[in-house]
Amino acid sequence: MVKFSEVKISIATAIAAAFGFIIALIWKEIIIGLMVLAGMWQEGGPTSWGNAGIAIFSAIVITLLCIFGILYISKWAGIVKK
Repeated sequence: MVKFSEVKISIATAIAAAFGFIIALIWKEIIIGLMVLAGMWQEGGPTSWGNAGIAIFSAIVITLLCIFGILYISKWAGIVKK
């Protein structure tokens, strides 16, 4: 029989992976957008440097929220070492 603690660890791992995926996708879009503004890429991204600054700020905030989410869910699952 599966223990509840094992289920919590599996859930925490899946949620942490999802947060990591969100972070990766956000920064991918930022990098592509900056390459477009620099003339090294031909598709998508922000249309001005001001929009790029706003996008970077938003990505930093979302990254921090995801990191705190990962830490919280890891603590909930009991996988954080003391």
